[in-house]
Amino acid sequence: MRLTPTERDRLLLFGAAELARARRSRGLRLNVPEATALIADTVCEAARDGVRLAEAVERARSVLGPDDVLPGVADVVTEVHVEAVFEDGSRLAVVSDPIRGGLGDAAPGALLPGPAHAEPEAVVRLTVTNTASVPVSVTSHFHFFEANPRLDFPRAAAYGMRLAVPAGSSVRFGPGESVRVGLLPIGGERVAIGFAGLVDGPLDAPGAREEALRRAAACGYLGVRDEEVPR
Repeated sequence: MRLTPTERDRLLLFGAAELARARRSRGLRLNVPEATALIADTVCEAARDGVRLAEAVERARSVLGPDDVLPGVADVVTEVHVEAVFEDGSRLAVVSDPIRGGLGDAAPGALLPGPAHAEPEAVVRLTVTNTASVPVSVTSHFHFFEANPRLDFPRAAAYGMRLAVPAGSSVRFGPGESVRVGLLPIGGERVAIGFAGLVDGPLDAPGAREEALRRAAACGYLGVRDEEVPR
């Protein structure tokens, strides 16, 4: 069976979460990877059940308490990020303070409107067409090169880039809709871990861009031209 990197990641997450559930059922306290996997999987399963983002995040925040984890885990697992497929498209859920309970005024997820900061200045602008039959949302700090494979745009031009929108906000692409967006380079240490699994490491490492293009082409991502794929 041929699986995309995203599908493989989902199966790995589910397997880790099942291990965490089994250990908790035996009365064992969970460590950091186990707790993180269980919280993230709860979001993904809630999305599969058809609930909205906010409810999925609330479910994830109630799945573990301080007595369910080893000492110190709650101080380490302060925020869990996971990409899940909801009925209105792929969304990045941010589960803040997931073990000790709510933070009051904290936003329930990354898809709510972000702070009223000025929009960052774009260095690249390109047109994105959603060829899927459902809406697709891409959040501010998602590696845009790895965005939904049914989004058609020049992938190579988006390598190492994110949306030029305020942090915490997102851009929604309706079915069949074409939207012109601005992109800017990902900052900091420029490491892309997770997302769709096309990079999973330093963006500027030797050969990383070429290998990401090969993976994208092999997995059927739209917008990758044959002449851009190294042989």
